[in-house]
Amino acid sequence: MKFNVIIGKFIVPIMALSLTACSAEKRQFSITDSYVPVIGYVSQTGEISSDMEVSTVSPSSSDSESANDSTPPQNIQTGLIREQILNGAEGEIHYSYYLPESYDGTRKYPMMVAMPGYDRMWFGEDSSGSNIDWNGFRAWTELDEEMIVISAQLTDWHEKSARQANELAQYFIDNFTVDTNRIYAAGYSAGGETMSQAVALRPELYAAYLHGASQWDGAFEPIAENGVAVYIYMAENDEYYGSQKARDAYDGLYNAYRDRGFSDEEIGEKLCLEIPDNEYFNSQGIYNYHGGGNIVFDDEEVVNWVIQK
Repeated sequence: MKFNVIIGKFIVPIMALSLTACSAEKRQFSITDSYVPVIGYVSQTGEISSDMEVSTVSPSSSDSESANDSTPPQNIQTGLIREQILNGAEGEIHYSYYLPESYDGTRKYPMMVAMPGYDRMWFGEDSSGSNIDWNGFRAWTELDEEMIVISAQLTDWHEKSARQANELAQYFIDNFTVDTNRIYAAGYSAGGETMSQAVALRPELYAAYLHGASQWDGAFEPIAENGVAVYIYMAENDEYYGSQKARDAYDGLYNAYRDRGFSDEEIGEKLCLEIPDNEYFNSQGIYNYHGGGNIVFDDEEVVNWVIQK
């Protein structure tokens, strides 16, 4: 397929400096755009500064009643809850999560499943909880709309991690009041390799997925069969993956949607590819393009594109 880039209502060649392929409503980035982070300063490794208070009290699993139980759960902790362990089918899953302050078990909330990159995976106790300092986790906790946010520190980025990500999502569906029509996923780098597989394995769970600075390891056909919306973000000169992997993922998803009979207009509502150039990052003091890809989580338009699906 010949790859084109949609800017506004015009189709332009792939040589455009800052590339975006999605619906016509998506803003086209340029080096003159001002950048205002949602959470705080983002470093080249994705570190942020934030004054959010972190809860260090760990609730037991009995604190969460079944979502089908009409009785509101008792003693539910809200806010940021770190360093939990789920004894899953394939071993322990280390995770942290966020419950909105208003959570009382009487209404349903959208949920985000966010998986970090390699540096925030599980390497033992010294790494425990590092994923909640990642802006890819915190961005979803500071939206105007309240939502549940969960993030695991897995031990690989292959099919085992994908199954564990879905097992954790299912645990929250079964034990918290989750709006099952609005479950979203996000993955960065190694976390993107995991989540591209997780979403493809259980596409009926997810409404939309943000694939940041990563390669696509899952199948394409289940995404189209279930109408999952996907936003792909990659720096033009990502040092680790290179931008061609993002283009390949978009092409694979595009073809899968076309095979299902979707028109280009309909696909534009389901898929978006963004490939900013070096100048876009440099204008914000970022010169490490792979690590700099974390800034996608601080873009309000991208975040809203995901949660509006």
